[in-house]
Amino acid sequence: MTTHTYDPARVNVTVAAATLSGFAEDSFISIEEIGDGVTSTSGADGEVARAMSSDRRCKVTIKLQQTSAGNDVLSSLLQADRLSGGGGIFPIAVTDLRGRTLFTSSEAWVVKLPPSEFGKEVGEREWEIQTGKSIYFVGGNS
Repeated sequence: MTTHTYDPARVNVTVAAATLSGFAEDSFISIEEIGDGVTSTSGADGEVARAMSSDRRCKVTIKLQQTSAGNDVLSSLLQADRLSGGGGIFPIAVTDLRGRTLFTSSEAWVVKLPPSEFGKEVGEREWEIQTGKSIYFVGGNS
């Protein structure tokens, strides 16, 4: 029997040339495919046909503490994209250094600014990033 270890401090998120830090407590990143993957249909006689989507876009949601310098990075990337008329596309990578999950795309962009709330405790900022064609592999941990 082998013991496997996950360490959230060993999950690296890199956007453009910046490595993000100051993640929110609990779930701080989620990655999901936008495309349909494999769909199927059944004819009247029960014959099944499949269609494989070639859509490799992904949606990446990153939750940062409101105090994180990563908010400045993501705001700047969005502003550069808006000011350049769409020329602000950047690379993104998410790597679990204690595991085998890997995500990367050479074409990513911030969708919009997150809502901002202010209270008596440190809040969170939830950023949505979408990508062009991506490489995404979900693996276990060492």
